[in-house]
Parts: sequence; structure tokens; C-alpha cells
Amino acid sequence: MREGAAHLAGLLAALAVFGADRASKLLVLRALEPGEVVPVLPFLNIVLVYNRGVSFGLLGGLGAAAPWLLVLLAVAIAALLLWWALREDRPMARFALWTVLGGALGNVYDRLRHGAVVDFVDLHAAGWHWPAFNLADAAVVGGVLWLLGESLAAARGGRRCA
Repeated sequence: MREGAAHLAGLLAALAVFGADRASKLLVLRALEPGEVVPVLPFLNIVLVYNRGVSFGLLGGLGAAAPWLLVLLAVAIAALLLWWALREDRPMARFALWTVLGGALGNVYDRLRHGAVVDFVDLHAAGWHWPAFNLADAAVVGGVLWLLGESLAAARGGRRCA
């Protein structure tokens, strides 16, 4: 695939992640009140939560400056991801980076719009609940795992790691 076409495919992947994340959050925001729980499966609920921290609510106690500090951090990370994706020569690693970028931008949008990230997926078992998350979070985690796998495969094959 030519470089321009590869970057276009990556951009479309990032936009698809961003769009799916926005659509899912809009549905939840229109259907639920904060804290409301909708059981879906024995291990899955949909619940509206505003996460003012970072992953799993970390750094949620930073005070009034927290949303802006977290937006600045997220924008810096997104810029780094974009720079890396535009320079990455391994197609699968590049695609993983675009996926992470789409998820990161979905959560940046939330922080700018709501002052917090909208989370709604509640996985649980035997009374234990994983911290609520959203599709953007899933894309970030999935993309990072994909990138790690690609990097390990490249290292085994003697190619450079990301």
C-alpha cells in the first residue's frame, strides 16, 4: 500500500473509532441519568459515570485545574501518537497507533465538552466490578496491546521494535 493510502486508511480507522465512541456516548447520555444502572447480561451493565480522573479514576482529586491539565496532557499524547503514526513503517503498528489516537481523541472531546470522560461499560463478576469504561478506552487498550504484539513479533523476527 502506498504511504498516502496507508495514512488515509489509518485516519479513517481513527475517525471510525472516534465516531463509534461519540455515538455510543450520545446514546447513553440521552438514555440514562448519572449512576443509573441497566443490566444487559449477568456480567454486564450499562451505567452513566463521569470520570474526572484518568484511567480508573486516578488523579480525580486534582481540583479545579484537573480538567485542563488532563486535556493538555491528552493533547500532547495525541500529538505524539500522530507524529509516531506518520513515521511508523510497519503497517500493523501504524494501524494500531491510529486506533489509539482515535480513542484518545474521543476522551479529549469528552473532557472539553463535559469536563470529564463519559464512561458506561460496567463489567462485573461475583460482586466485583471493573472500573467503568467506554469504547474509546477499549480502542486505546486494544491498540496498545496490538502495538505490543507487533513489536514483540518484530523483535523475534530481527526487525526493530516500535
